[in-house]
Amino acid sequence: MADYDYDVLIIGSGPGGYVAAIRAAQLGLKTACVESRETLGGTCLNVGCIPSKAMLHASELYEEAAGGALAKLGVKIDKMSLDLDTMHAQRKDAVKGLTGGIEYLFKKNKVDWLKGRAAFVDKDTVDVAGKSYRAKNIVVATGSSVTPLPGVEVDNAKGVVVDSTGALELPKVPGHLVVVGGGVIGLELGSVWRRLGAKVTVVEFLDQILPGMDGDVRKEANKIFKKQGFEFKLSTKVSKVDVKGKKALLTVEPAAGGDAETIEADCVLIAIGRRPNTEGLALDKAGLAVNARGQIEIDHDFQTAVPGIWAIGDVVPGPMLAHKAEDEGIAVAENIAGEVGIVNHDVIPSVVYTWPEIAGVGLTEEAAKAKLAETGGAIKVGKFPMLGNSRAKTNHEPDGFVKVIADAATDRVLGVWCIASVAGTMIAEAALAMEFGATSEDIAYTCHAHPTHSEAIKEAAMAVRGKPIHV
Repeated sequence: MADYDYDVLIIGSGPGGYVAAIRAAQLGLKTACVESRETLGGTCLNVGCIPSKAMLHASELYEEAAGGALAKLGVKIDKMSLDLDTMHAQRKDAVKGLTGGIEYLFKKNKVDWLKGRAAFVDKDTVDVAGKSYRAKNIVVATGSSVTPLPGVEVDNAKGVVVDSTGALELPKVPGHLVVVGGGVIGLELGSVWRRLGAKVTVVEFLDQILPGMDGDVRKEANKIFKKQGFEFKLSTKVSKVDVKGKKALLTVEPAAGGDAETIEADCVLIAIGRRPNTEGLALDKAGLAVNARGQIEIDHDFQTAVPGIWAIGDVVPGPMLAHKAEDEGIAVAENIAGEVGIVNHDVIPSVVYTWPEIAGVGLTEEAAKAKLAETGGAIKVGKFPMLGNSRAKTNHEPDGFVKVIADAATDRVLGVWCIASVAGTMIAEAALAMEFGATSEDIAYTCHAHPTHSEAIKEAAMAVRGKPIHV
C-alpha cells in the first residue's frame, strides 16, 4: 500500500458511510470511517429515522387506546395514562441498540473508527483531530442538516423553537405545536405530538402539503390529516417568530402577499428541509467545489471531479433518503474495488410514516404525463380504494388508495403511489416490479395472498386495464 494509511477512508458514518465502510472491508480493502459523534449511524440512527419511528409507533398505540379505537374492537382499558418518560426511554433504547450494532459490525469487519471531524489537507489526505491520514480513495458521506428559517433562532434546549432533533426530546406534550413546513419530517413529528394530545397547526408556503409527491396523494393526505385534527395554513409564509418566556408568537402572511396574522404556540417546529453538510471539509484544498445547491457533483460511478475522491448520500444530487444512501454506499465500495456498482435512481421508493402511511416509487402522474408528452406518448392510470380491500376493512382502515401509472403504449409501470396503513411495506413490491421492468399486466396476473393489503396493488394494476374486481 506504499505511503497510504488506508485503501478507503470514508467521512461520515450515516447510512451511506457506514454501509460503504463495511462493504469496502468485505471486499478486502483496508478501511477507515471518520465520525465525530459519540455513536455511529449518523442523523438517521441517532436523531432521525430510527428515533422518530420509535415515537411514531408508541404514539400510535397510545392513540388507539386513548381514542377509543381499541374499545370498538372489544379491548377495553378502564384506566390508562401517558408516561412520556418511559416513551422517551424506549426510543433511546432502540437507538442505543442499533448504533451499538454498527460499532460491533465495524469491529467484526476490521473497520477503523477515526473519532473526530475530517478536513481535507489535499486530494488524498485528511486531518482528523490533529492527525493526518492518507488514503488511496476518500468517500465524502457527511449527510445533511436542518435548513434554518432566516431570522428564526432554533434553541432545542429551551424547547420553544426547535428543529427535528429538539422535537424528539420535548419533556411534555405542548398545548399547541406549530409546524413550519408541510413535508415528511413536519408531518411525522406533528403526528407524534398530535396523537399524544397537542393541537397541531402546519404552516406551508406552497399550496399543498408533501411537495414532490403525486397530486392525488397530496390531496387525499390533506383530507385524511384534517379529519385527524391537523389544521393547515397553506400558501402561507412565516415572516417572524418572537419568543416570550415559554411561548412563541408567529407572524404569518399569505405567500402571495396580504394581511399578516399572529399565532401563539407553546412550541414551534422548524421543518422546511435539509441541506448538505460540506462546511468545514475544506473541499477547496482537495480541488473540489459545490454546486448552487451546496451539493458535490458526481458521475455515474459516484466519483467527483477529482480522481480518487467519491461522494454519496445527502451531499450529492438526488433524494435525501437513508436507503438511497445505503445503496450508493454499497455501489461506491464495489466501484472502488474494481467491481461494478450501480444504483437505479429511477426506482427509489419514498415513505411517509404517518397514519396511514404514504409511499411512492417512480414517476408521479404529473411527471409521467409531461415526460411522455415530449415524445407524443400517453399514460394509463389505475386506482383502487383501500375501502374495497378486505384486510383494510377487517382492520378498520378504510382511508387511502393505490395508484398504478403505466405507459399506454408498452404497459410498462412508470410509478406506483399508495396511502395505506402499511404502505411503506407494500411499496417494496412495486419497486421490485419496476426494477424488473414489469408491466401492469405482470402485476395484475401475479397471485397475491388473501386477505392482505397488497391485494390493492394487484387491483390497481387490474384497473389500468379497466378490470378491477372489488370496486
